[in-house]
Amino acid sequence: MSDEAKPNQNAGSHSPDDTTPFGTEAMGENDPISVAEAEKSIMAVTKDGTNIDTLIGRLVIDQGLATPEEVKHCLTLTRTEDSKPPSETLSSSLAQVLVDREYVTKRQIARLREAIEAERSGSSISGYKILGKLGAGAMATVYKAKQISLDRIVAIKKLPKKFSSNPQFIERFFAEGRAAAQLNHPNIVQAFDVGNEGDLYYFVMEYVEGRSVHDDIVTHKRYKESEAIDIAIQVAEALEHAHDRGLIHRDVKPKNIMITREGVVKLADMGLARAMSDVEAAEAEAGRAFGTPYYISPEQIRGEKDIGPPADIYSLGVTLYHMVTGSVPFEGKNPSSVMHKHLKSELVPPDHVNPKLSAGISEVIEMMMAKRVSDRYQNCADLLIDLRAIKQGDTPPLAHKDVFHADDLQRIAAEAEQAAPAEIPENTAPMGSPSVIDHLIWPPFIVVVALLVISLVLNLVA
Repeated sequence: MSDEAKPNQNAGSHSPDDTTPFGTEAMGENDPISVAEAEKSIMAVTKDGTNIDTLIGRLVIDQGLATPEEVKHCLTLTRTEDSKPPSETLSSSLAQVLVDREYVTKRQIARLREAIEAERSGSSISGYKILGKLGAGAMATVYKAKQISLDRIVAIKKLPKKFSSNPQFIERFFAEGRAAAQLNHPNIVQAFDVGNEGDLYYFVMEYVEGRSVHDDIVTHKRYKESEAIDIAIQVAEALEHAHDRGLIHRDVKPKNIMITREGVVKLADMGLARAMSDVEAAEAEAGRAFGTPYYISPEQIRGEKDIGPPADIYSLGVTLYHMVTGSVPFEGKNPSSVMHKHLKSELVPPDHVNPKLSAGISEVIEMMMAKRVSDRYQNCADLLIDLRAIKQGDTPPLAHKDVFHADDLQRIAAEAEQAAPAEIPENTAPMGSPSVIDHLIWPPFIVVVALLVISLVLNLVA
């Protein structure tokens, strides 16, 4: 994003959305909330008479918000008020002193409630200490946790209890873990573990502290072209790694693209990933659309069995379109109408929406989003050739060469031939005047010749 308006680098973490169980959610540090409200909320969650200062002190230390010495010192500052009723001592509670001395923020105190909720919701997993809830969606709840044995922060996705008795959901959940475990790439969120404790099914993955592309679009509407290209290159490299190992993602979208504090792009959520060789899964899913309506490929909408790398390339193309224009290519009153437009509606070129874009990036996006699979990039290696070319300010060799397809020229020529009459009438016009033959034969002939000349010139330029 532009240097003058950087998003909050402390914000963002894993959080589900309403379509897939993993994404990001930015949360600012200055949201208006009183410490008193946070404390009351925490007490409402505990309901067991635990001393609130003791509870807050432990959680603050566990999460590394303050040192034991700092907490101990702040506790000494509250002891002179111990004899007063709680309603009168709230202002000098441990939480208030920690905030006053700027050891923690108000928002961090509020988040402690989420940590307590997590501890008391039956979400504990052997070997991990739950630090708080990062988000919840229809398909999963994600927690921030510490892996005790390796002393590292991780994200844990938990399958909701309502699905824990459904073999289909359990298998899909484990399939996600197995798919992610096959991948080891700096631009893919790493999977660590998958398992269950009784009816609690969980998936442990790398915790990415940062923001998502979705967050940036919401905050700044659109990216600069150069920044969008850099992100697209890293996502394409991640997809190339997955495709080379026989996996397609099937849900590439802004919420599933994370950006770390260091600027490293991470492709998240293998929840819809499937092995291209998995014939049984393809048969079971035939005729059903899997994906997110705004970013889904035409072949996924049709529920085709043979879904390959071009489907992910299409979704990345839609994402890139959204990044550089500030809007999705197809809008609709409901998911069905949006998907219908993916199938039938003509794409408005991105440089028509944002005139500041180069012709090169517009050509690349249009090729990525071609409705026919055969007209798209067939693999990410080819896509990367063009993305790296426009990054260097050059013409994208593959997309530019493909502006006029050979089969399109042949089709136009055939239509021109069909436009000529089967029988040529006798010329009865006076000598020197244009004949009927001239009117009927020359226009189509000129069109065909002109198209062939244009094709030749474009190929020479490319």
